[in-house]
Amino acid sequence: MTDYEQLLLHADLLFDHQQINTALEDIADKLKQDYADKKPLLVCVMNGSVITAGHLLPKLNFALEQDYIHATRYGDQTVGGELQWRAKPNAELSGRHVILIEDIFDEGVTLAALREYCHAAGAVSVSCVCLFNKQHNNKIGTHPEYIGLEVPNRYVFGFGMDVEGLWRNLPAVYAMKES
Repeated sequence: MTDYEQLLLHADLLFDHQQINTALEDIADKLKQDYADKKPLLVCVMNGSVITAGHLLPKLNFALEQDYIHATRYGDQTVGGELQWRAKPNAELSGRHVILIEDIFDEGVTLAALREYCHAAGAVSVSCVCLFNKQHNNKIGTHPEYIGLEVPNRYVFGFGMDVEGLWRNLPAVYAMKES
């Protein structure tokens, strides 16, 4: 049995690629309504949201700038720790409408720090796209303005989210089976 088969044996499929694409199309429609005339700066939060950004950006048919930021509490761990800053955007944030692209809204610690950073850098507005929202009540800060899909309070992976640094490349989202 391959590693892939072994992994999926211990997981439940939550959303397939088509369901994820439909959620991204819905988010894109809302972003077009809200930002088509603002030339926003879309900031991909590395590493997890690179796949989300890669699928979302081509759906946005308006002028925008794209950059990235890398701050993490997880690295290749399954439990969040202290926030580690690895890279900040090269683009000027001052006077811009910034849209952060995140893979998942879990506790909100990283997102709160990213919002604070963008505001301190002079952003006119800061909003957030999160493809997935983990369902639990232990969240801090402002919730994302654009959420695609709700996932249960379980360890989820695929479509940008990893298992011990691996499997971000899966085209669907899975949750580890509950023991």
